[in-house]
Amino acid sequence: MRSLLYTALLAIAASQAAVANCRQALALGLDVSGSVDLREYRLQLDGLVAALGHPEVVSALLAAPNAPVSLMVFEWSGPTDPSVLVPWTSVTDADALDNITQTLAKTKRRNATPGTALGVAMTLGAVFLDQQKGCWKRTLDISGDGQSNLGPRPRDVKNAIGVRGITINALVIGSDNQEADDTRQSEIAELSSYFRSEVITGPDAFVQTALGFENYAEAMTAKLIRELDGLAFSALQ
Repeated sequence: MRSLLYTALLAIAASQAAVANCRQALALGLDVSGSVDLREYRLQLDGLVAALGHPEVVSALLAAPNAPVSLMVFEWSGPTDPSVLVPWTSVTDADALDNITQTLAKTKRRNATPGTALGVAMTLGAVFLDQQKGCWKRTLDISGDGQSNLGPRPRDVKNAIGVRGITINALVIGSDNQEADDTRQSEIAELSSYFRSEVITGPDAFVQTALGFENYAEAMTAKLIRELDGLAFSALQ
């Protein structure tokens, strides 16, 4: 049986769903599980704000207002803890983008269970994206710093999501331990392989890496530029 929180989130997504044709629906799922402390939480939120304000990202988002990007942001951790931070918003102009970044900048950390229910986050993100079937492309971005340990395994849900025409990309966050660079590289390589085999799906799906939360803004910027590349040009033809 679905939790009341899960049902409420679906209602929020449905009420905010964009109705017009758009070139891309982009749902960003942020990992706020127990392994993410308050400092790292803030680096993640502020990093996303910085990425959305990067000139190349802004240019790509606003390149074709007649066929805009529809964007939403949600947090995930345990099976009953997802929370929508930014409901579906059509990014038609700079004001719409500013409203998104201001909301994220003001967001405060809330209590959540320490588990990592990655399969649940993927499933819920796909449900949100099903509210955006008028978009030419639908993409789920999952940020994570660890493997799933609660709920359905990602490998058991990703194919059902992919056949619905949804692409899942991942931003894998490595350890912030600055004293053991060799270990950090090994750990992030292992985690990247996990996300590559268990999580991502769809045409041109990819894994972006951030070597610690300090690198999150740079990694998210690169990921957004890669995801948005080409679609704005096509919309202008």
